[in-house]
Amino acid sequence: MLEVVRIPALSDNYIWLMHDAKSGDTVVIDPAVADPVLEAAQARGWRISQIWNTHWHGDHIGGNAAIKAAAGCTVTGPAAEAERIDTLDRLVGEGDSVRIGDHVAQVMAMPAHTAGHIVYHLADDRIAFVGDTLFAMGCGRLFEGTAAQMFANMQRLAAMPDDTQIYCAHEYTLSNGRFALGVEPDNAALHQRMEQVEAARARGEATVPTSIGAERRTNIFMRARDAEQLAERRAAKDAA
Repeated sequence: MLEVVRIPALSDNYIWLMHDAKSGDTVVIDPAVADPVLEAAQARGWRISQIWNTHWHGDHIGGNAAIKAAAGCTVTGPAAEAERIDTLDRLVGEGDSVRIGDHVAQVMAMPAHTAGHIVYHLADDRIAFVGDTLFAMGCGRLFEGTAAQMFANMQRLAAMPDDTQIYCAHEYTLSNGRFALGVEPDNAALHQRMEQVEAARARGEATVPTSIGAERRTNIFMRARDAEQLAERRAAKDAA
């Protein structure tokens, strides 16, 4: 059984700490900073054995070096971005796998936000760590890729089982949902979800992880009919 802990960082980042009690392995996913991660692990008596990075941006790798020095862990990340992540020990890409104890994560190449962005999908556990590719009711900005790539990413993610838990790296849900309401004002599921999101944020609660099922019903980027429509929606969101 895997336990996943959410660690807030910076202004709106989430770092994920995943622990396998059977093996004692603990993985940090996309550590923006080190101190809260080390504190969270120490408080639970967990030994950090690995770091998994989804892409090279500083708010996803900023804690790598300090955590590695403190814990003696290994760092895994996208081979396509190895020149931009100097702490990597293992380079992975599409079709590779990584493990935490007996649990296997398949590596999926999902470029668009960055050219070498990857996702870690633990299919048997219904878990995916998606970095900045998919957000609750949103998708990542197209910094180094294309709308066609992001559309393909959305289709791959949408093909996962509805109960797959999606661990993204930012708390963007409220703004994403408000924008989505302007695009799909007649989407009853979207209105219902936004009521829940607004109430949760008013209480100071996080709104992720999300699920593939929820995103299929309410995410205007996953619901885009083609790459052109996704591009239009992404450009409008960026300009909003």
